[in-house]
Amino acid sequence: MRLAGRGRRAWITMAMAGVIGGGGVVVGAAAVGPAVTGHPHVAAGTSPPAATSAAAPASYAAVVRQVLPSVVLIRTPSGLGSGVVLDSKGDIVTNAHVAANAASFQVQVAGQAQPRPARLVGAYAPDDLAVIRADNPSGLAPARFGDSSKAQAGDVVLAIGNPLGLSGSVTEGIISATGRAVTEPAATGSPAAALPDAIQTSAPINPGNSGGALVNTSGEVIGIPTLAAASPQSGAQAQGIGFAIPANLARDIARQLITSGHVTNSHRAALGVQVATVTGSDGAPAGAGVAAVTPGSPADRAEIRSGDVIRSLGRTPTPDTESLTQALAAARPGQPVTLTIARYGQTLTIKVTLGELPGG
Repeated sequence: MRLAGRGRRAWITMAMAGVIGGGGVVVGAAAVGPAVTGHPHVAAGTSPPAATSAAAPASYAAVVRQVLPSVVLIRTPSGLGSGVVLDSKGDIVTNAHVAANAASFQVQVAGQAQPRPARLVGAYAPDDLAVIRADNPSGLAPARFGDSSKAQAGDVVLAIGNPLGLSGSVTEGIISATGRAVTEPAATGSPAAALPDAIQTSAPINPGNSGGALVNTSGEVIGIPTLAAASPQSGAQAQGIGFAIPANLARDIARQLITSGHVTNSHRAALGVQVATVTGSDGAPAGAGVAAVTPGSPADRAEIRSGDVIRSLGRTPTPDTESLTQALAAARPGQPVTLTIARYGQTLTIKVTLGELPGG
């Protein structure tokens, strides 16, 4: 049995990842910042800070009972994944890598023996999101979505999905960080995807959890789990480091897919180049080399050429493609920026107004 979420892991390095855009190459790794601790250090002889909220409940069973009917198991001819019911029409949001190239789907609610067929409404690979629609929406309970912009490190969360095909499984943890920039590696039927604003969680995210629900203790969906981090040395999954797409983004992209079948507003900055890391004579990374420029793109209008090497974007050095994607992930469409370019031994400063990553 193959699992749709099986290979979605982020490599842990000190580089952040973002989106090149305009047909560019998406590369990079999970950004790992300073360690996040649950409690501040308390000096000897002093008392810890007074608690500002009620003690954690002894059980989250009520939350699970509320959310579980809204999380479905998704079967495709090539694997398994999870999804969250969006509305009474039977629309279900999941990961694009769960949908992959499937032409048919079966969805099943925990506790219901009979699966029901579903079809693809649309997918947007850059954000790793897709929407499928059950042919029969009867009995599907729409989830209650929360405002993911209010999520903060230390919040208790539950990950609900179907890891390893175990329907309706629940894991518990906290939000470790927000605003993480991570890159998902390419998998069969799914290209690499850069997520510039992911929620990091310690709740275990296992194969089959992809596309499920990350919920707060009020039973609100605040994220769509999508991948777990992995060690670049061994490839083994890193324990307690998982990532979810913020619910606000997931709902926005899903609504666009439902309305028109494609994304019309990506909200993501783009330069419009295809790039690859170039190395210097010492073998060290020396910049993001431009392999191609998309006609009509911001780079094209700024007369950036194939063969140019981007050394910095604004004040951010870009010794490799990962650092360029990081800089673009932190930018916004329409923002004016200054690029430092190496061209035939000369150093040029070029002003560019960033565009928006195309929908699709």
